[in-house]
Amino acid sequence: MILIAGPCVIESSEQLEKIAKELREYHENPKIDFYFKASFDKANRTSLDSYRGPGLEKGLEMLSDIKERFGYKILTDVHETYQIKPVSEVADVIQIPAFLCRQTDLLVEAAKTDRVINIKKGQFMNPEDMKYSVLKVLKTRDKNINEATYEISRKNGVWLTERGTTFGYGNLVVDMRSLVIMRKFAPVIFDATHSVQMPGGAGGKSSGKREFVAPLSRAAAAVGVDGYFFETHFNPDIALSDGPNMLKIESLKKVVKDIEKIGECLEY
Repeated sequence: MILIAGPCVIESSEQLEKIAKELREYHENPKIDFYFKASFDKANRTSLDSYRGPGLEKGLEMLSDIKERFGYKILTDVHETYQIKPVSEVADVIQIPAFLCRQTDLLVEAAKTDRVINIKKGQFMNPEDMKYSVLKVLKTRDKNINEATYEISRKNGVWLTERGTTFGYGNLVVDMRSLVIMRKFAPVIFDATHSVQMPGGAGGKSSGKREFVAPLSRAAAAVGVDGYFFETHFNPDIALSDGPNMLKIESLKKVVKDIEKIGECLEY
């Protein structure tokens, strides 16, 4: 299974190293395709005063250091087309944020690289319509591909990630049907920690209910997905972004054991 894990945002080199050390077992597990995740810039924070990260140049230097020292594959997100080329030189997966999942220029520019593109489903999106975001990438890479003929495969180099749907009023809801629907278009990742986020629920910043990460992850494993996305921190309560919905590292390890067991019981 694909496992994406790491802190929401780069806070310091020390923070990255401390978390990376704790995740080494997943890199060494032959049953897991592991990717270390962290953002160099959180460009969609609720408040102008919120911490965003070290920025493109410094952040990529820090992620490159983790890649070199630990041998991890790297996933990070982009918000602007100019970021894609330098990010592709470090990251193995380029992530398109949920708010930008229909942003054609961003998808097309990302498609010009040879990297896997992970498109997060917008909180406002019908899961059926995510196939058009997938096709924007695939048609850029191969003009002969069309909606009727392309085959779903990891070899296509496009993933879709579910992270909940908003009905406003500071809450997200996960409709497990979307996992089945989007899996018709691409391999599907379940983003367990963002799915419990409460946008704007903490007065100028997002809140969350991390106690629901484990049950939602188990539910996604029972439905059937290709991978999981978890943001984790040694102390989420002091994290500079998304602390309320991130998992402590020891909690992450228990959840991963549970979803592995469920996956072993089922054939999708």
